[in-house]
Amino acid sequence: MSNENAIIRGRRDLTAWLAAQPTNLYADDEALQALVRYHGLLAREESLHATGRIVAGPLDAVVRENNLHRNLPVLDDWDPVGTYTGQVAHHPSWRTAGKLIYGTGVMAAYGEIPASHRYVMSLFYLTSQVGEGGHNCPLACDAGAIRSLTALGTPSQKERFLTRLLDPDFDTNFTASQFLTEVQGGSDVGANAAVAAPLDGAESAKPGGRWRIDGEKWFCSNADADLFLLTARIAAPQTGTRGLGLFLVPRRKADGSPNGFRLRRLKDKIGTRSMASGEIDFVGAEAEALGPAEQGFKNVMRWVINTSRVYNAFSTAAGARRAWVIASTYAQHREAFGRPIGAFTQVKETLAWMRADASACLASSMWLAELQEKMDVGSASDDEQAFFRVAVNINKLRTAMLAHETINRGIEVLGGNGAIESFSILPRLLRDNVVSENWEGTHNVLRAQVMRDAMRLGVHRGFFAVLEARLASEHADALGRDRRAFDELASSPEAIRDVRIRPLVDRLATWVMIGAMTPISALTDHLALSLRHLQAPTLDQRYVELLERLQRV
Repeated sequence: MSNENAIIRGRRDLTAWLAAQPTNLYADDEALQALVRYHGLLAREESLHATGRIVAGPLDAVVRENNLHRNLPVLDDWDPVGTYTGQVAHHPSWRTAGKLIYGTGVMAAYGEIPASHRYVMSLFYLTSQVGEGGHNCPLACDAGAIRSLTALGTPSQKERFLTRLLDPDFDTNFTASQFLTEVQGGSDVGANAAVAAPLDGAESAKPGGRWRIDGEKWFCSNADADLFLLTARIAAPQTGTRGLGLFLVPRRKADGSPNGFRLRRLKDKIGTRSMASGEIDFVGAEAEALGPAEQGFKNVMRWVINTSRVYNAFSTAAGARRAWVIASTYAQHREAFGRPIGAFTQVKETLAWMRADASACLASSMWLAELQEKMDVGSASDDEQAFFRVAVNINKLRTAMLAHETINRGIEVLGGNGAIESFSILPRLLRDNVVSENWEGTHNVLRAQVMRDAMRLGVHRGFFAVLEARLASEHADALGRDRRAFDELASSPEAIRDVRIRPLVDRLATWVMIGAMTPISALTDHLALSLRHLQAPTLDQRYVELLERLQRV
């Protein structure tokens, strides 16, 4: 074959790979379909299919356009005569993406009573297969605001804010943000120093009470939101979480002017670049207490942070799944040494690992969404509530880690092409995932919280009780060893405890994933390969046959 013919053939193969991309990311996702069946969501399939087509087609295209360097958000915060506006300017593709994402009804579904988190999360998982896309982080913020307002809001707050947050029309709806981080605190929210001053004396402490906010917030994602949820200090002690309140701050005052804030600058982030994150100073911002002011930190953890941690897990699971879609189709069409690279066993192993890990991340996260529904309606047992308190932290941690590995493996399958931003979305997915790994708690913070909750509240007992009831008897011995190892941590010196908890938490998160897949026969092979995270598999013919069954057909 001449050099010219070889080049033509190589380019033809790559063109065939692009043409082989799914046109419906729901129809292509056998793991999601199996979970939809198991979790009783079959009546929602028409909407899921429609969303799968939107994500694979127009949404993917506009997000690619919006994430080009020349199309990223910029500050445009002064009008022609020098009046401060607090505006962020976006490329038109950003608005198109917002109309497509919100148009799926993903936030409007929270208007159902009771809300189906599993359905909402299924939609969110699909839209997140384009990456953060400028809007998927705001969806998590919207959800925290919606859940907080539903549980804690006054009738007036619900009328003014909740209806707009549930609106599926991006041209008329509200989006929300949550501003917790301050420059001196980071994950240490108890170090926050922004101050809330009551405007109506003792009446301000009641739900809906009026306050004035002064201080700065260091990492404000969705900086151009219509509604800010933020924490500020209402009382002594000057440090610690007990003195924090939770507040609603509308972006604009009644006269349309910016509500006592100044956008200092936008963050130049490694990932999630289509979504504006900034540093914001508050000077006399008008705020309302959301719930009783003295219960601010408790409420922000339950309704905001835990909600975001579940969203974070679904977003990373989505990135892992999309990485497998791209890599598995590439392996079918890219040839090396005379055959498709997907014919090589090592490539098959890489792809099988990717597929199994993506499915495990989705299954465990769907289990948490189910438990969230039960807790919302008061039907979760004490053990299930304890299980959720542990699992929401370790699942957020482990899904982000596995997604990082999975996306990186996808880049490896594509070889040099995998590192090229204009060739596929894999580099962007990896960059977005790096941000997700640190949002809503770094790995170390999450491990520390699990240990602290176990030692203070004994939640690990309920966690293991739920797992023991869920898992097959064949896993009893291994799970029992991990339970004893966890019990021993409590009596270990702090330094020993901190180094031993890292691998143990990874194992416990894997058990959550195994438990989530156990009742679902369609995920049997995914479960079998996920067990390699607990014990090295025997590399024999049965293992090779397992890899074969997890290849794209």
